[in-house]
Amino acid sequence: MQTPRICGQPNDLSAYWLPFTPNRSFKERPRLVSKAKGMHYTSVDGRKILDAVSGLWCVNAGHNRSMIVKAIQDQAERLDFASSFQTSHPIAFQLATQLSLISPEGLDRVFFTNSGSESVDTALKIALAWHKVNGEGGRTRLIGREKGYHGVNFGGTSVGGMVANRKMYGSLLAGVDHLPHTLLRENAFSRGLPEKGADLADALERIAQLHDPSTIAAVIVEPISCSGGVILPPKGYLERLRDLCTGYGILLIFDEVITGFGRTGDTFASQTFGVVPDMITTAKGLTNGSVPMGAVLVKQEIHDAFMQGPEDTIELFHGYTYSGHPLAAAAGLATLDLYRQEKLFARARSLSAVFEERLHSLRDCPNVTDIRNYGLVGAIDLKPIEGYPTKRAFSIMQRAFEAGILIRSTGDTLALSPPLIISESQIGDITDLLARLITEAA
Repeated sequence: MQTPRICGQPNDLSAYWLPFTPNRSFKERPRLVSKAKGMHYTSVDGRKILDAVSGLWCVNAGHNRSMIVKAIQDQAERLDFASSFQTSHPIAFQLATQLSLISPEGLDRVFFTNSGSESVDTALKIALAWHKVNGEGGRTRLIGREKGYHGVNFGGTSVGGMVANRKMYGSLLAGVDHLPHTLLRENAFSRGLPEKGADLADALERIAQLHDPSTIAAVIVEPISCSGGVILPPKGYLERLRDLCTGYGILLIFDEVITGFGRTGDTFASQTFGVVPDMITTAKGLTNGSVPMGAVLVKQEIHDAFMQGPEDTIELFHGYTYSGHPLAAAAGLATLDLYRQEKLFARARSLSAVFEERLHSLRDCPNVTDIRNYGLVGAIDLKPIEGYPTKRAFSIMQRAFEAGILIRSTGDTLALSPPLIISESQIGDITDLLARLITEAA
């Protein structure tokens, strides 16, 4: 019998293969946190780290909020797990109802998942199945967008448009095409939504004619492509996309895993921009990052199309063991209550002008090539170091952590998405540090 191998140290870093991380670099200079409260993490060596990215775009109400913690504790004592496969529990229905009340009009059916990646694949499967139920089984094509990020499962990776996320995995799903991204040089340093580029939505016309519109099931886009570098929709772009999808009978899916729950000043960016899709994928801020959970919000007419045939027959052969998990549902209800009680979405709106002004104050720093913002999300593009793409932004991210602020780097872009509880002075602390680090990295 083989003797199990034991790591040499109690906290040996070798066993854990971190996701989306340069593991060798990380383990040379690990960025480890052990506690969190409010706007701050605490590092393992006791330093306070101001969280300028809401953990990973998800801790919108700040860390370790007592209302959410207590809800999880109470639920764990009362009911730890119940399957949603032909049984369930009341709190999942309560959360679904609360979500339906704050969602865009008509999107009042909720399918629970455990992550944004699962939400995306769920929405894509619902789209394909819906067309089949409606007698249009030939609609099998899915349209994503360049630079889009829709998670890392096979469906989301296929419709996603970030090259590094796709190139290692072969052909992925067949029948997928991509719209052009909306990051235009002529819109550099726009404040809020850029003026130029609404006509980029017309690329859907070309794709539809190339493949035949009767073969296209769904278009999926992020209202703001956050992981791709906070790429904003030009004014009129989403409206044009909505009109084209309606005209061709194509379902429009908004991926709001990041933009949902206050990031743009409303529950969803769909409401901020006044464009209603047929489905919304969400996760992250749904539970304030406390327990993994995602959801797909679906128009009632899409849901109802499946509710045909014998009543004791499964309508949709899809789901997850932990769909509607009791602890996640309890965390979700408490999170929605906290958002309401503290009026955090309105707070995000009120801080957006300050955030914009401070972010754009970095325009004259060396090697800054663009700045983009909307609500409480923003990005700073940096000129790459010749021969070493991504290194400039990555090194600034490392040094920021060591200086006491957590930011994100994606390619040669620095991304910010602070919790909605951030203060004006803390916004200033973030941009002041970035001004110094960007200058020092020149």
